Amino acid sequence: MPDHPAIRLQPVDSLDITILADNNIDVLLPDQGPAKRVSLNLSQRAKARFVEGGSVIDVPVAQHGFSALVTVTTGGRTHRTLFDTGLVPTGASENMRRLDIDARDIGAIVLSHNHFDHTVGMDGIAQALGMRNLPVIIHPEFWTRRRVNFPGRAPLELPVTSKNALRESGFEIIEDRQPSFLLGGALLVTGEVARTSGFEKGFPGKAHEAWRGDHWEPDPLVLDDQALIAHVNGRGLVVLTGCGHAGIVNIVRHAMQITGESGVYAVMGGFHLSGGIFEAIIQPTVAALREIAPKVIVPAHCTGWKAMQQLATVMPEAFIMNSVGTRFEFRGA
Repeated sequence: MPDHPAIRLQPVDSLDITILADNNIDVLLPDQGPAKRVSLNLSQRAKARFVEGGSVIDVPVAQHGFSALVTVTTGGRTHRTLFDTGLVPTGASENMRRLDIDARDIGAIVLSHNHFDHTVGMDGIAQALGMRNLPVIIHPEFWTRRRVNFPGRAPLELPVTSKNALRESGFEIIEDRQPSFLLGGALLVTGEVARTSGFEKGFPGKAHEAWRGDHWEPDPLVLDDQALIAHVNGRGLVVLTGCGHAGIVNIVRHAMQITGESGVYAVMGGFHLSGGIFEAIIQPTVAALREIAPKVIVPAHCTGWKAMQQLATVMPEAFIMNSVGTRFEFRGA
């Protein structure tokens, strides 16, 4: 339990999380619990020259990236926050159009960290919004130049979001290392996540590096990695991650610790267990998540199929396959 006063989240009446960008889409998946799948009766149409009639339904498109629209209803009022924006410049915004979601209803944007598969979609979002003084919440390390440096490959520097471009588009940049409230206490941005699990140590060696003044140095922790937390009335915490570089177990435990809430209802987003570097910690991660025992678990994006398979095997009642366009509806008890 925390050794300081807990940050008390205002329980919300309902929480909807609509997946705008992810690595997977399957339009044949059935509804499952809180997951309401995208319908093939979409109103939007796409031109199709080789189809009789010249058009087809314009279904959402998957990409290697993540973005979710978070809709909170409390006290009879509804608020929308965009969490990450995906890899493709117009990917998230185009999927919003396909799903008949108006970007102008967004009240705030949270960018989980600075890796470009979570930020490049700001381009299309800015176009859809027009010039608006919308807050963009980030960690101060967000602007860090970074590169991946995997053995046997040439180092690859990652694109970094332009602070000037954000400001010139009318966004208000808000930087904070500490947990911060949105929507009058209905949503909480985690701030910098405490690393407590012991096995989630981030990138090994020089696999991930940051530019520090005049040289590259190891950057294993990706300190700007943040998540979103909500408390659904009578259900418990819902934790939404982007990539989960802080470690999904660290993140969930951090959410419990800073809020003083022991009940976790749902854990969703990227768990970053894909690839040879991170597969070694799949088993302890799955074991810890099983102990936390969320009622709903939705691994996405960079979780990787091996980790998803183990989560589905070990937590079959909680596991839900993610798919672009799915709306997760969490209702208070």
